[in-house]
Amino acid sequence: MDNILSIVTFVPAIAALILAVFLRGEDVAAQRNAKWGALFATTVTFLVSIGIYTGFDPANTGFQFVEEAEWFMGLKYKMGVDGISVLFVLLTTFIMPLTILASWNVEVRVKEYMIAFLLLETLMLGVFMALDLILFYLFFEAGLIPMFLIIGIWGGKERIYASFKFFLYTFLGSVLMLVAMVAMYVDAGTSDIEALMSHQFASQSFSVLGVHIVGGMQTLMFLAFFASFAVKMPMWPVHTWLPDAHVQAPTAGSVVLAAILLKMGGYGFLRFSLPMFPVGAEVLTPLVLWMSAIAIVYTSLVAMVQEDMKKLIAYSSVAHMGFVTMGIFAANQQGVDGAIFQMISHGFISAALFLCVGVIYDRMHTRDIDAYGGLVNRMPAYAMVFMLFTMANVGLPGTSGFVGEFLTLMGIFQVNTWVAAVATSGVIFSAGYALWLYRRVVFGDLIKESLKSITDMSSRERAVFTPLIVMTVLLGVYPSLVTDIIGPSTAALISNYDTALAAAEAAIQVAETH
Repeated sequence: MDNILSIVTFVPAIAALILAVFLRGEDVAAQRNAKWGALFATTVTFLVSIGIYTGFDPANTGFQFVEEAEWFMGLKYKMGVDGISVLFVLLTTFIMPLTILASWNVEVRVKEYMIAFLLLETLMLGVFMALDLILFYLFFEAGLIPMFLIIGIWGGKERIYASFKFFLYTFLGSVLMLVAMVAMYVDAGTSDIEALMSHQFASQSFSVLGVHIVGGMQTLMFLAFFASFAVKMPMWPVHTWLPDAHVQAPTAGSVVLAAILLKMGGYGFLRFSLPMFPVGAEVLTPLVLWMSAIAIVYTSLVAMVQEDMKKLIAYSSVAHMGFVTMGIFAANQQGVDGAIFQMISHGFISAALFLCVGVIYDRMHTRDIDAYGGLVNRMPAYAMVFMLFTMANVGLPGTSGFVGEFLTLMGIFQVNTWVAAVATSGVIFSAGYALWLYRRVVFGDLIKESLKSITDMSSRERAVFTPLIVMTVLLGVYPSLVTDIIGPSTAALISNYDTALAAAEAAIQVAETH
């Protein structure tokens, strides 16, 4: 199908426009039409996106389904996917219908709520498909606006504070990235991402105000992009916006935030930091690895003392993203494969965990762990589902959570055994906080009067969880579904990284001898 990437990207935006123009009123019928319209649009988007997967050739390590057109003042509209980005596109289209279905109980400004999620889907898809710097930046930054509104309008009591904190943290980090993009355009004469991946940026060291910059411009550009992607992931210590955003966001907002938006940081590292600034990446890799290891241990320990379920899962997400950054900057096949697998797997598991919180929050209107206990007596189906995803979050063999963590630890062990040892302790800590949460919420006697009339999951809620259960178990027992797609592209990425690094080091030696 021609222009399949543009079709997949803009179907949700067109649906949002139709809802905005043609849907009037706030009566029950209008609300129902808004929900069904959004569900139909996101489902169609997913079904069309399957065509990208079936038509994708993993053996071709270049960009496929490329669309290119003149856009604005010499800038190009260029879209494409490779083995690294194609699965993130599918993850996005897979998760979005489930978030709409999970939002069926929303009753306030329903049309606007659905429009915000539809626009957010278009902008997230654009990030994973854009092959032009300016186009990427526009999608990357514009995605802040719908999420800012979702948290700020439909969030909890502290929603205004959380939404502004989310916006300011992520926006300020991206300002430096924009400066670096301008510098890249001036140096290379193009904003084409494909061309920039083969361009060799200056890596000769120099001094500024008495500070010696090892790796020169590459290190500075790496740091500028790192400022944006590290906040987006988020990495320790710039992670503090995430727990607040998760706690205040509505359930569907938390699902999208954890399952997709956080992955943009990891995708950015793979698309820009490693291939374009290999010398800068090499210089700063030890720092990134130790930041990741500290994040895994520190945020796991913080998760153990949380009283709010959403906050605990949010800190768990930061810890799991620590494995991702570790794997990426190990810069070897197992590490990068593991990082991508971990991101895809975390998309399913974290989405399911936040939905598990949403199920009981809809009934009891509290996320306080102490408000629950003994739910297995009234909600056996819920207890089963919650246990599966708790085990997957811990990294139990047979679930997708195990494969990603194991591969990243294999990759990092080849690079730095001390970092690997510290990170491995995080696996033990994750079992601590996850099982502690499960025991307090699900097991025990049903003592609290308020819980004695609680009902088990509805058929709609079971329908939401079923695809997530299938994917979590399927990828756990058959990880080749992911690794066969990403393997050739990650091998090419690592090969190009090593080659560019060697060429830059040779150029530096030549410059120094002269």
